[in-house]
Amino acid sequence: MKSKMVRGILAMLVVPLPVCAGLGGEASSVQADQAKMQGTLRSTSADAYTVHEIQTAAGVAVKEYASSAGKVFAVTWQGPVHPDLRQLLGDYFDQYVQALQEQRAQRHGHGPVLIQQAGLVVQITGHVRSFMGRAYVAQMVPAGVKAEELR
Repeated sequence: MKSKMVRGILAMLVVPLPVCAGLGGEASSVQADQAKMQGTLRSTSADAYTVHEIQTAAGVAVKEYASSAGKVFAVTWQGPVHPDLRQLLGDYFDQYVQALQEQRAQRHGHGPVLIQQAGLVVQITGHVRSFMGRAYVAQMVPAGVKAEELR
């Protein structure tokens, strides 16, 4: 009996769990993000990228911008609450947290977040019930696409 239980636990540890890749990840992760956010998905194509917009029941709109190579190079959000930034920023989340801690150590009070590092740009602003932000990896933005387009 114990050996079956141990094998079951080991099997759970080696089975890969679904990962929501977010920023820098594969465009195929968008559907996993939609499921996790329990929202509706609408996709539109532009010349150099596809925008996948997820609308949640809580009123949060998240856009994931995927290049023609299938990589999510930017994410934006707007709504009455912040979305799960760990999910949206994916592998860049730890870099964001570290940069945010450094920024807050240098200034007092609250205000907009502006992180501009090699490899990551994050801008967050807003107030109670009205937040917006965007994050992108500058090196991954397709040629000819300006950061101002990412809204």
